[in-house]
Amino acid sequence: MIIKIVNASKHALPAYETGASAGMDLRANLEIPVVLKSLERYLVPTGLFIELPEGFEAQIRPRSGLAIKNGITLLNTPGTIDADYRGEIKIIMVNLSHDDFTINDGERIAQMVISRVEKAEWQEVEVLEETRRGAGGFGHTGNL
Repeated sequence: MIIKIVNASKHALPAYETGASAGMDLRANLEIPVVLKSLERYLVPTGLFIELPEGFEAQIRPRSGLAIKNGITLLNTPGTIDADYRGEIKIIMVNLSHDDFTINDGERIAQMVISRVEKAEWQEVEVLEETRRGAGGFGHTGNL
């Protein structure tokens, strides 16, 4: 699939790190480093603008290494970039650790997965089909 992209950053285009990677790493595009204090959030620019084909979305997801090593993750996860959005891709990062974390220019801060989107149509009914699970949820199996 070909996706149009404007790269206004000083970094290479997002790329798959391995042949079987589902997501492409996104990099921070910063003039100066940003210090993210404990429980603080920051909207990090990437300098990237994309034009997705209709019927697709880009999902923005955390990087597992930042999460486990530093307690850094993303809010609104997964973030969705709709096919008609033309603004800059920005990443809402949050520091869930007790320590300050410095985001440096060019640092890999998130991953982007391109996914097909199915449009749903509602069919109003009076009753739903019964299942074995029924309305059970939120620990209904006893395993919270």
